[in-house]
Amino acid sequence: MNYTPNQALRKLIAGNEIYLNSKNNPGNISSAIRYENSIHGQHPYSVILTCSDSRVPPEHIFSAGVGELFVIRTAGNVVGGFELGTIEYGLKYLGVPLILVMGHSQCGAVAAALDGNAEGYIEDVVHEIQLGLYGATDEVAAVYNNILNSRCRIMESSIIQKLISDGNISIVCALYDVKTGAVKFFEC
Repeated sequence: MNYTPNQALRKLIAGNEIYLNSKNNPGNISSAIRYENSIHGQHPYSVILTCSDSRVPPEHIFSAGVGELFVIRTAGNVVGGFELGTIEYGLKYLGVPLILVMGHSQCGAVAAALDGNAEGYIEDVVHEIQLGLYGATDEVAAVYNNILNSRCRIMESSIIQKLISDGNISIVCALYDVKTGAVKFFEC
């Protein structure tokens, strides 16, 4: 099925409602759907950029099955060249109509950015997050600002800008609560 951006967003919202009351993922992960996707290719309805945190499993959070979501995960949901290229691929070649930038509560990468202590390559992640804190000093504001900064980084892509201006795709932001499982969508 080809989704519009609004249909894709409604599907994410409905999937999260199912997740909040589920004990198992009701998404289709059957051998039949795996076979179908191997023959006819994938047709995800949303690109999701989110954190690598193991408590943030997008396929479960949105009650999705095989082939439904095109997920990019990095610590702190930061965006660089590889992530932008992956998002562009999902939009341009797979026809995905919606980008979701989703941060989460209790994010260790954001906490590290606020603390300012990191070493090795983690320092690169922390530095990227610090660039987008915009003066936030508490974790909640910092998480929101980091989500917005990731959205700004995505908008650096001329391919994505064109697709949005043509009305072919939309971009939305959200915060996932690791304690409750609820996703709060907000303007970005």
